[in-house]
Amino acid sequence: MGGVIESIQLEHFVSVEALTNEEVLALIGRAGEFKKGVHPSYDDKKYAVNLFFENSTRTHKSFEMAENKMGIKVIDFEPSTSSVTKGESLYDTVLTMSAIGVDVAVIRHPSEAFYSELIASPTITCSIINGGDGAGQHPSQCLLDLMTIYEEFGYFEGLKVAIVGDLTHSRVARSNMQMLKRLGATLYFSGPPEWYDESFDQYGQYVPMDDLIKIVDVMMLLRIQHERHETYGNFSKPAYLTMYGLTESRESKMLDHAIIMHPAPVNRDVELQSTLLECPRARIVAQMANGVFTRMAILEAVLAGQKG
Repeated sequence: MGGVIESIQLEHFVSVEALTNEEVLALIGRAGEFKKGVHPSYDDKKYAVNLFFENSTRTHKSFEMAENKMGIKVIDFEPSTSSVTKGESLYDTVLTMSAIGVDVAVIRHPSEAFYSELIASPTITCSIINGGDGAGQHPSQCLLDLMTIYEEFGYFEGLKVAIVGDLTHSRVARSNMQMLKRLGATLYFSGPPEWYDESFDQYGQYVPMDDLIKIVDVMMLLRIQHERHETYGNFSKPAYLTMYGLTESRESKMLDHAIIMHPAPVNRDVELQSTLLECPRARIVAQMANGVFTRMAILEAVLAGQKG
């Protein structure tokens, strides 16, 4: 990925499945250019709105930071003070944003594939970016994870990647397993068996945590999705850490070059021991930083791909 990488063109950014491997690698490369200080410029003023119907810190604010770095004007939107409280649908909210001149709508919504109706509309002209759809996908998180892995190793083919934890409820897991498999990584899964779905078998295999820790290059932990289920099953928080989490003892058995990742927010002393969050092999802070640059690449791509 040497030299300045030109922007690709995307009409929308809603799913990693919709991208070719070449487009994914181009977005990662462009994000790397932004990280080095390259800045896009626009002759006309561009406008974005961030429609977040679920709570978010990292995704929401890193999109906002990316928009600001690119000189895109951000239109304020807060569901609690909008016509959503009067029963306005997501479609009608986006239709309004498009009608008043917004170029890009970044949306997080609890409904899976909420974007289908929006991108099919002949009237909605703004580009749609999926900031997370229920337990479906989280394509921008997937892209920043891929960037972080590529920065570390420079390739995907043959890398051994573990995805561990609340697999069934995690949109991060679904996006990452699809793309990493396509890029040639070997995938493993672990965590509570009740949160493992047989549909994951097409991407990799389930391996007990204590066997897995010794063989992988990337240990990707997942947040327990409290908002999507009510209990930890038959274990407490300390029991989860002991049975399925990354403890200092397990970390000491990792390969010398192996890295730790987590999409955050982290449930400290649950998915991993708190002392490991900023340890030398942890890349959790790097993931957050890379989120800004990957989202800049996404924004640039959809603005470049707009019709007319």
